Amino acid sequence: MEFKHVSVLLDETIEYLNIKEDGIYVDGTLGGGGHAYEVCKRLGKDGRFIGIDQDEAAIIAASERLNEFGEKVQIVRSNYCNMKQVLNELGIQKVDGIVLDLGVSSYQIDTRERGFSYMEDAPLDMRMDTRQDKTAKDIVNGYSEQELFRMIRDYGEDKFAKNIAKHIVSYREKKQAEQGIGIETTKELSEVICRAIPMKIQKNMGHPAKKTFQAIRIELNRELEVLNDTLNDMIQLLNDNGRICIITFHSLEDRIVKTIYKKNENPCTCPPNFPVCVCGEKSRGKVISRKPILPSDLEMEENSRSRSAKLRVFERRIIK
Repeated sequence: MEFKHVSVLLDETIEYLNIKEDGIYVDGTLGGGGHAYEVCKRLGKDGRFIGIDQDEAAIIAASERLNEFGEKVQIVRSNYCNMKQVLNELGIQKVDGIVLDLGVSSYQIDTRERGFSYMEDAPLDMRMDTRQDKTAKDIVNGYSEQELFRMIRDYGEDKFAKNIAKHIVSYREKKQAEQGIGIETTKELSEVICRAIPMKIQKNMGHPAKKTFQAIRIELNRELEVLNDTLNDMIQLLNDNGRICIITFHSLEDRIVKTIYKKNENPCTCPPNFPVCVCGEKSRGKVISRKPILPSDLEMEENSRSRSAKLRVFERRIIK
């Protein structure tokens, strides 16, 4: 399948990056190269672009798309949590801009065998990086009922988490006893989840499996952990006046970005009644987007997957 993905909040992201012709820019979630292409178009002969993605299909697609920009572009297969290491290996200490689009690509969702979609029947996979051994199947069949409950409650924010976890464990134990195997496919898991939610409630909600599938994907790929653990470091990688633009698609990601941006703007730990700061923590920059930047009505109409997208921007300010 051809790698297809419509870049969300494209114009807004490019505008807020404040691209300099001779700057160095990084896309940590390269995907099909939509944001990357627009960045590269604005770079002069001395500009540099580094694209990072852990998905092999994305690397192939973006490499073809960005080929016209020649040596100014370097593409690396890795997780953005390794950004500092990747840049060090390329001899780069600081950059002028970073982009992260944290959404699952249309290609990943629409490629049945990747196992991301609850609308298709496929093996339970959901790996962003197919070099990874652990799959969604391991989580569904290996986690205890309490672990499944915690995951679905925290990452899926599903009020039926307890009942869903109970149904998954009950079904898999019965199947293992009868057939010697656990839950194997997305369709099978989706049907178990549907049975855990009252039919009268299902009529007034989206697909019953949506939140649980989101929770499993986040858990498997350590999405929130990676974002929370590396965002501070990425801000530190920015040159003075450099910007980081992050596009999120659900409240858990957005909350992390908002909190860490705010903490970097005002890291002071002194009590509010202290007349002067004595902790020594200095601001690392400024939150540019006090409120999240949302897609236009036109974009939401043309691309329904953009409806939940939010862009937040932070600018590095180095105090000397």
